[in-house]
Amino acid sequence: MPLLPTEVTLIGMGVASAQNNTTLVPVVLVAAAGCLASDLVLYAVGRSGGPRMLTKMRRRPKIDAGVGWLDGHLREHPRPVLVVARWLPSGGTVGSLLAGSLRWPMTAFLTASVIGVTLWTSYVALLGYVGGQIAQQPGVSMLFSLGIATLLGSAITIALKHQRRNADTISDTSVRVV
Repeated sequence: MPLLPTEVTLIGMGVASAQNNTTLVPVVLVAAAGCLASDLVLYAVGRSGGPRMLTKMRRRPKIDAGVGWLDGHLREHPRPVLVVARWLPSGGTVGSLLAGSLRWPMTAFLTASVIGVTLWTSYVALLGYVGGQIAQQPGVSMLFSLGIATLLGSAITIALKHQRRNADTISDTSVRVV
């Protein structure tokens, strides 16, 4: 368990990179390697503990919601779902455990995990970097970057909910017509 949430740490490192005029590459590489190592451990735990582990973890509401979403989508599009899961609260953790407990082949899991952690760490570090370029005080930069992340996350959540409502309306209409 990190002492700080990974997002906050990565944003802070992005801010530091911007304010010290250094590249984000080492930040992204180290963060991606750490996330990948965590994913591999969780995958192994999922393979060995399987359903028992998930049952225990589902007692936490965030993890239960993540498992529900992942389980519903993993069957149709496993690799893209694992990549996208990285952006959900506890999604990386749940996705790795679930992939292990579902006995995904290691190569399929590793491919999805490498892509997911690289995209996710790049995105979060870049948010910090942008904040660090805009404001010179570290505290203001962090708040600005976290604000951008919150706005983006909220906008995407609203758009997805709207899209789901439209899809549900269309399927309800289709059922009535038939």
